[in-house]
Amino acid sequence: MSNASTPALKPPRDAGRRKIYPRTAKGIYTRWRWFFVFATQLFYYGMPWLQWGGRQAMLFDIEARRFYIFGLVLYPQDVFYLTALLIISALLLFLFTAVAGRQWCGYTCPQTVYTEIFLWVEEKFEGNRAQRMKLDASPLSWNKLRRKAGKHLVWIAIGLWTGFTFVGYFTPIRALAADVLALSVGSWSLFWILFYGFATWGNAGFMREQVCKYMCPYARFQGAMFDRDTLIVTYVKSRGEQRGKRSKTADYKAQGLGDCIDCTMCVQVCPTGIDIRDGLQYECISCAACIDACNDVMDLMGYPRGLIRYSTEAAIDKGWNTRQMLRRVLRPRVLVYSTVLAVAVVALVVSLALRTPFKVDIIRDRVTLARLVKGGQIENVYRLHIQNATEHEQTFTLAVQGLPGLALAEDVQPRVVLGPEQSASVPVQLHLPVDTVAPGSHRIHFVVSAPAAGTVSEKSVFIVPR
Repeated sequence: MSNASTPALKPPRDAGRRKIYPRTAKGIYTRWRWFFVFATQLFYYGMPWLQWGGRQAMLFDIEARRFYIFGLVLYPQDVFYLTALLIISALLLFLFTAVAGRQWCGYTCPQTVYTEIFLWVEEKFEGNRAQRMKLDASPLSWNKLRRKAGKHLVWIAIGLWTGFTFVGYFTPIRALAADVLALSVGSWSLFWILFYGFATWGNAGFMREQVCKYMCPYARFQGAMFDRDTLIVTYVKSRGEQRGKRSKTADYKAQGLGDCIDCTMCVQVCPTGIDIRDGLQYECISCAACIDACNDVMDLMGYPRGLIRYSTEAAIDKGWNTRQMLRRVLRPRVLVYSTVLAVAVVALVVSLALRTPFKVDIIRDRVTLARLVKGGQIENVYRLHIQNATEHEQTFTLAVQGLPGLALAEDVQPRVVLGPEQSASVPVQLHLPVDTVAPGSHRIHFVVSAPAAGTVSEKSVFIVPR
């Protein structure tokens, strides 16, 4: 970081708005942000290439209507699990926001992550904040064109690779890569690669803070989840005011000044361009760049760190230390969110553990409800649809329960063999001796079992004519 006394350059206008040129910050929170940049992108770019049992470990194959998540295979009728995941994600966001504010935005939100990457590329081509501002204000020249073109080429490459990876979650990525190299990629795959690549290039390269300010709904409803005990980035006004410039050796207390030297470093490093000294604002994404910048200035001046810090409104007002502030974490709102979240997670885990990896549907023959056949038997006809949701061949055994003497017809095969992820519709006739039960509709159960997959019991009815 440059010396605090460096005068701030006036940024030029860009498309009717003040273009923001964030200064690079250094410090513990900046290192944490880059840690999450690497962690999230390692997962995002690497996961589609991970293999599991001879196939892609995570694949949302919409065309085949199957979702693969490691050893779990989900089908459209498993939409319950998707709903549960969305509910858990929302509850987790509510809980995290109530406790730690918008730190998810500041460290792991894709918009923040890609903006950080694109800013790094921009700095490599165009220089630091002052150099970028000077370059943009200068007339068109070969040097300017060369720097701008190089930056955009790298941005576009990152965007296209991001779009390619995105499509690789929905189309087997190894086959997709071969198609791209052979220039034979399908029209829809190409469309989504270009669309997502363009969105990445536009959002992270141009729109940046505007996405957070004007497009993201989270910034708008975060106030409903904040309270006075929510952790936020805050400026300690009682310590910082009155602001004023001074020499390092000056007795600033005697001059009636606070610790803030009004260097504006906290504003210059802010990716959304706000002044944290004006108080909590919805544009703040809790990235803590201003904390790192201010701590550097405090070190240079020989003042204590923490003029800008992570704290809560209640802790600042009441002068609490860290221990007193942490005691307020387990407050009613947090406990309610935690309880509901724990119940939802347990319910999902139990449901997955008890899930039978095959599906059975029973359809009655609507044309012939019941009929008499030879041997004094009443026959009802059904169609069993069996779906093997596992990735191994399964042998399914059919049985029926519910009425004395009820059995499968002699020509019905009691075993059905299905290959991995296959399904079949099996016609089934049930026979019941005449006069065994009274006329009418009687509840019965089809029992389908597989040695390695468990047992499913599906109810139906058996019609006895008058």
